[in-house]
Amino acid sequence: MKTNYITIKSLILGLLMFGCLAGYGQQKDTFTLSGKITNQDYEFMYLRYNGPSGNIVLDSARIIGGTFQFKGHIAEPTVANLYGKMTSQSMDDPNFTNVFLEPALMTVSVRAGDFKNAAMKGSVSQEEQKALDKLKAPIRKEMEPVLEAYRKEKNHEKAAEIREQFEPFNARMDKIDYAFFVSHPDSYVTAYMMRFKIGGLNAVQAKIIYNSWTPRIKQSSYGKNIAKEIEKLENGSPGSIAATFTAKDINGEEIRLLDFKGKKYVMIDFWASWCVPCRKGNPHLIAVYNKYKDKGFEIIGVASDDSAVGAWKKAVEQDKIGIWKHILSGYNRNASEIEKSEFLNFRYGIHTLPTKILIDKTGVIVGRYGGGGEDDAAMDKKLAEIFGNQL
Repeated sequence: MKTNYITIKSLILGLLMFGCLAGYGQQKDTFTLSGKITNQDYEFMYLRYNGPSGNIVLDSARIIGGTFQFKGHIAEPTVANLYGKMTSQSMDDPNFTNVFLEPALMTVSVRAGDFKNAAMKGSVSQEEQKALDKLKAPIRKEMEPVLEAYRKEKNHEKAAEIREQFEPFNARMDKIDYAFFVSHPDSYVTAYMMRFKIGGLNAVQAKIIYNSWTPRIKQSSYGKNIAKEIEKLENGSPGSIAATFTAKDINGEEIRLLDFKGKKYVMIDFWASWCVPCRKGNPHLIAVYNKYKDKGFEIIGVASDDSAVGAWKKAVEQDKIGIWKHILSGYNRNASEIEKSEFLNFRYGIHTLPTKILIDKTGVIVGRYGGGGEDDAAMDKKLAEIFGNQL
């Protein structure tokens, strides 16, 4: 009996040791990406990703005999930048691509000058992303001539006009993406891709998609980010109390949103000097302002020109919109995350320009027009209902 006890005990210890060794070989939060590259004339490969604490990790690996290897720690599947010697700072660079890392053993094969066709194995999320991209590939091919013309155009306004031609293609690809979201509620790709869609959704639409996700996707870093963006969008949507602010206007005078409470309806116009659609919409906004300014209506322009104050002031003068109030957004790219959360664009959930927020005399948002909201026709109708005759 004693011998049997020792044998069983030894067997258990052996199994435990084997489990520990197996765990040591590939812990649940570690990844290994082994790669092969051909036709390269450089010595290093680079990998950029978010570590377990959200910190940005930039790693390099020496290419030896056409092979390289990265090892690191990630808490969950995450998108990483994989690149070699780049000839530009663009994501379109032929020696740059994005891949989905997972806490697993993965392999990747790339050809210098053709990173977009990298072949990767061992990542479920990458396979899902690849399948999604394949569905959209025919549309991207149709779109390529327009995209190429956009890349070559140096004139800012002409480039903006070409960019408007993207819309039919983007609309078709959006349908494919949203169908993917519905069929993949437990995919990290869904949560990641949602970051690029939320700017065109209202709060209700965004919440419907978010609420369909599984708990693990909601608790992922991408899921938590989307939850925060939805909260900001709700804060800048009809029914919410408008975030108050105090700022120096274009003439150096202090302006407080609270000063208008009980006195006027206020339209906050989020725009920028470099935003062609914003500038094109100014004549209509001038007409709106002139019609209602004496009936208790004010506009406050919030410009995303904090790093180009001269361009901001020039645009205000050129477009003859100095007839209403103007302030800068207050954005500072070097600010902490806590400081950034106080920027007006963030507090109102602004993802695209132009976006206009209409606030009533009690301080409640009663309209959102542009990103995540209605169009200018709806804005005109709302103002007509408030002030009288249709514009």
